[in-house]
Amino acid sequence: MSKKRLVMIGNGMAGIRTIEEILKLGPEMFEITIFGSEPHPNYNRIQLSTVLQGDAEVSDIILNDWNWYEENKITLYTGETIVKVDTKNQRVISNEGRITPYDELIFATGSSSLMLPLPGVDKKGVTGFRDIQDTETMMEAARQYKKAVVIGGGLLGLEAARGLLNLGMKVDVVHLVGHLMERQLDPIAGEMLKQELENQGMNFLLEKKTTEIFGDERVRGLRFTDGTEVEADLVVMAIGIVPNALLASESGVRVNRGIVVNDLMQTSIPHVYAVGECAEHREVTYGLVAPLYEQAKVLAEKVCHRKVLPYEGSVTGAQLKVAGVDLFSAGEITEDATSTVIRFHNEYAGVYKKVILRDNQIVGIVMYGDTKESTRLFRLMTLKEDISNLTDMELLQPIGAEGTHSINDMPDDEMVCGCNGVSKGDIVSAIHEHSLHSVEEVKGCTNAGRSCGRCKPIIADILEHTLGEEFDSSEQKVAMCGCTPLSHDEVVDEIKEKGLTTIKETMNVLAWQNEEGCTKCRPALNYYLGMVHPEYKDDRNSRLVNEKMHANIQKDGTYSVVPRMYGGVTTAQDLIRIGQVAEKYHIPLVKMTGGQRIALMGVKKEDLTAVWKELDMPSGYAYGKTLRTVKTCVGSTFCRFGTQDSMGLGQELERMFERLDTPHKVKMSVSACPRNCSESGIKDVGVVGIDGGWEIYVGGNGGTDLRAGDLLYTVKTKEELLEITRAFLQYYRETGHYLERTSKWVERFGLDHIKEVLENEAKRVELNARLSRTLERYEEPWSKILEDDTAQNNYYGKREVLTT
Repeated sequence: MSKKRLVMIGNGMAGIRTIEEILKLGPEMFEITIFGSEPHPNYNRIQLSTVLQGDAEVSDIILNDWNWYEENKITLYTGETIVKVDTKNQRVISNEGRITPYDELIFATGSSSLMLPLPGVDKKGVTGFRDIQDTETMMEAARQYKKAVVIGGGLLGLEAARGLLNLGMKVDVVHLVGHLMERQLDPIAGEMLKQELENQGMNFLLEKKTTEIFGDERVRGLRFTDGTEVEADLVVMAIGIVPNALLASESGVRVNRGIVVNDLMQTSIPHVYAVGECAEHREVTYGLVAPLYEQAKVLAEKVCHRKVLPYEGSVTGAQLKVAGVDLFSAGEITEDATSTVIRFHNEYAGVYKKVILRDNQIVGIVMYGDTKESTRLFRLMTLKEDISNLTDMELLQPIGAEGTHSINDMPDDEMVCGCNGVSKGDIVSAIHEHSLHSVEEVKGCTNAGRSCGRCKPIIADILEHTLGEEFDSSEQKVAMCGCTPLSHDEVVDEIKEKGLTTIKETMNVLAWQNEEGCTKCRPALNYYLGMVHPEYKDDRNSRLVNEKMHANIQKDGTYSVVPRMYGGVTTAQDLIRIGQVAEKYHIPLVKMTGGQRIALMGVKKEDLTAVWKELDMPSGYAYGKTLRTVKTCVGSTFCRFGTQDSMGLGQELERMFERLDTPHKVKMSVSACPRNCSESGIKDVGVVGIDGGWEIYVGGNGGTDLRAGDLLYTVKTKEELLEITRAFLQYYRETGHYLERTSKWVERFGLDHIKEVLENEAKRVELNARLSRTLERYEEPWSKILEDDTAQNNYYGKREVLTT
C-alpha cells in the first residue's frame, strides 16, 4: 500500500508537534513534505526572549535539528514560501516554482506581529518581535544605538524590554492602558509588576497613544496624541499578533480573523486542515503554546483515522518570563456581582494572590510574587471541581506540611507541564517504563519542560521522589548560561585546576560559545576569579551598572545614594553633611531605609561623583553583591532588656566585612536579647544576645521567599562568634553559586553538613586564613576606590553594558 502525501505549510512549533504526533500514531502512513519560510529548522519561539536577553544562543532553542527531519524521512524546504494552493487539483506551488501534490494539506502558517498603521512605520529601526530575524535585528541595533521604545505592555513587550535592557539600551515601554498586562492582571498586580520592572531599569509611559513614528531614513522617536514625544533609535511593536491567513483566503478556504476550523481542525475544504496561531476555533485564536499542542494532538488523530476526542477550546494560564518576576494568571481576572473573591496581599513581601469563585468553582486566578499553588489551582479550575469543602487558607497555601509542596500529595492527573500537557502521572510512568534518571531524559521522553522550561524544578522533585536512593542530583546539571555547557561548580573547578586568572582567559580556555560572554556569566566569572585568587584585580566592566555607578538607578533615570552607617549608628556631623548635600544638589527625597541608613533619592547622574565626594562617607553598597547592612537594636547600653552590646558588635561586624564580595547580597543583624528587635531571625547571619553568650542564626530571608534562619551555634564569647561567622561566610563564598542567597545555599548543602565543616577545627582555621587574605584586598580607602572607578568607567556619557 502506497503512502499518502502529506504537505504542511509552516515549520513552527504547532505544526511540527502535529507531525511528531502523527509519527507516533502512524510512522509509515505518510510521505511528509514541509515548507518553511525561515532558513532554520523548528525552534522554540517561546525562548526567543532568552536569546535576546543573552541567556541562550539560537542553537540552544532548536527543538528539532536537521538530523531529525532526515531520520524521519521528512522532506524539508527552508527559506521557501508557498505562494499558491490549488485545492481543486490538490497541489501547492512555492516561490521557487516547485509544484508539490498532496492528499492531505495542513496550514501551520502561524502569525505575524501586529504592526500599527502609523506614519513612519516603514522606517529603519522599526520591528516586531516574532522570529529569529526580529531578534537579530534588535541585537544588531543594540550594538550601534542606545535608546529603544517598546510599544506594548503585555507579555511579549515586557520580554522584549527586558532583553533590550540586558543589551545595554535605555528602554521606554509605551502602553495604551493604565496598567500592565491588563488581559492577565488586575490593577493591583499590574502595579506590583510595574514597580518591580522599574527597579530593573524599565521606564513606563502609560495611557499613551502613538500617532507618528518620526525621523528621516531611520526612526528618531515617537509622537503621542497629547503632543508629547519620546526619542528612540529602535522601536519594537509588541501589541499582539495577526494570524497568517491570507494564503488560505486566496485559496478559497473560509477565513475570519484566522483560518476557520471545526472541532477536528478541518477547514471548509476537504482534506485541508489548520493548526496553531493561524487557526480560528469557535471564533477564538490562541497565542499560547499549550492550546496549540492540544490542537496538534487532535489533528494527528484525525488524519491518522484514530478515534478522536473533539477539540473544544482551551482555558489558558500565563506566566511571565522576565528575570525576578514570578507571576501567573488564568481565567477571569476581575470580579463581578455574580462572583466572590479570596484575596491575599502582603505588600511588604511583594506577594499578591486572588482567586475568583462562582457557584463554588474557581473561575479566575491572579498570582504575583508566589505562584507555588498555581498548578493545583489551575487544575481545580479546569476540572471545575467543587471547592466548597476547602478553606481560604487551604486554597492559597501549597499542598503539604509547613508550606512545602509535597510531591507525594500531588494527584497523578495534576498538570506539571502546562505547555505540553504532561501530568505527574505521565512523568512517573515514563520514569519507570524507560528508566529515566534526569530532567533532560524526562524532557526527551515526555516533552515536559521542552517549551518555557518553568516546570523543570518540579520535574526534578518528581524524579527524586520516584527514584528514591537511585536519584543522583549530580545528573541534574544546569549550565551557567547559554555561553557554556559547564555548570557553576564545573567552571570554578576549571579555574582552580587550570590556574585561570582573567575573564578573557577563562572564556578562551573553556571554549565559550559567545566570546564576549553575557550578563549572566561575566559578573559570575568576575566573582569566581576573585574568590579563587585573593590578589585578583576586579574587572569593573563586568560589574552590573548599579555597582559601577555606586548607586541604584531609579525609574525616572535618577539614582539613590546610600552612605554607610556602621551598625545603623550615625553622628550629628554626618547628618549635617547629608542635609547640606541634599540642599546643594536639590535632592528631592531623603529617606530612612529598612537597613537603618539614610538614602538620598533622585540624584542626577552627572552629580553622582560630586555628591559622593562632598558626603565624604563610604558607600553603603546598597547595590552590591556584598555585605549590605548590619542592623542593630540599642542593646545593653540603653535598653533595660538588653543583655549584650549589640551596637558595638554590629559596628565591628560591618567594618570587618565591609565591601567583601559574596555570591549574593548579605544582610546581618544583631539583637541584644531574645526580643529580637532587629529581626535577627530572618537575616543571612543573625545574632541574638542571651544571658552569658550569643545565638548565631544563618540562612534567613525576609524577602519574597520568606525563610526563618537556622540556629547554627550558641557561643559564649565574642571571639568564638567572630571566628564562626567568618568561617561561615568564607565557606558560603567558596561553595555558593553566583546569585544564590544563603537561604538557598543552606537548603542545598544542608545545615548538618555546614556544621560538620565548621566544627572541624583545621578547616575552620583554613577558612579564616583564606578570608583574611581576601579582606586585604579591601583595605584601600573609599575615596581612592571612587577616584579609580570614576577614571576607569568615565560613567557619564559612556554606555553601560550590563544592567541590574
